[in-house]
Amino acid sequence: MGSIKRMFNLAAESLKAIDLSPWCISFFEIAGLWVIIFYSSILWLYRTASREGTGLTFDEGYIKYLSHWTPGPATHIMAARDLDTWRKPLFEAGLIGQYEDLGIGYGNISVRRGSRDLFLISGTQTGHLKVTDEQHYSLVTDCDIRSNIVRCSGPVQASSEAMTHAAIYALGDAIGAVVHVHSAELWQRNLDKLPTTDPNVAYGTPDMARELDRLYRMAGFKDAGIAVLAGHDEGLISFGTTLEEAVTRVLRIARELL
Repeated sequence: MGSIKRMFNLAAESLKAIDLSPWCISFFEIAGLWVIIFYSSILWLYRTASREGTGLTFDEGYIKYLSHWTPGPATHIMAARDLDTWRKPLFEAGLIGQYEDLGIGYGNISVRRGSRDLFLISGTQTGHLKVTDEQHYSLVTDCDIRSNIVRCSGPVQASSEAMTHAAIYALGDAIGAVVHVHSAELWQRNLDKLPTTDPNVAYGTPDMARELDRLYRMAGFKDAGIAVLAGHDEGLISFGTTLEEAVTRVLRIARELL
């Protein structure tokens, strides 16, 4: 809903800039007005295409940052196998998967590799896969949050959440793994109970990076190790010193629903 609100605010500001006084209206102003209305309508329909009965906005799975991907062979083979091992219980619990009616995957997992900026992350649109291997992971080599640029290499392009993962790794060298999952029940149950992001902040953006930094410093994210993404329907994110810790934090609250 945050992205829709911002879109309409932009349209409103644009309308204010047009003088609609009867004696001042020109052909170009009328044409401009119709362009704004048309663009706003198309974007609204795109954003609000939803799964019947869930209200899930179509705001998942596409990359919002500028991606500099260098195709190449898989690297960090053992790390990719570890990622698949810990991804399996998340997939089995439906926390990573695919919205079948939309054909869009959700959920991703990553692990730090050596230096502060290097991490291996699941590739974009791999959520539907029951089993993954090294061909389904991308190595993020650099992330410039201010410029909204992610550089990665490997057999597949990095997940649309790579920017968010990079922002969490930047919070501290002890953070070794990050997990992003989807669950309507977990999201609704823990909204504003666990550390929760501003609902107006969209996933995969520099704004989300800054918002997670705020949660970490001021709102308990550092201690909880898990947060609800209020502006990203059904989304939660966790971190840990290891993959086991990051995954266990999610599975622990999932078991509370049983």
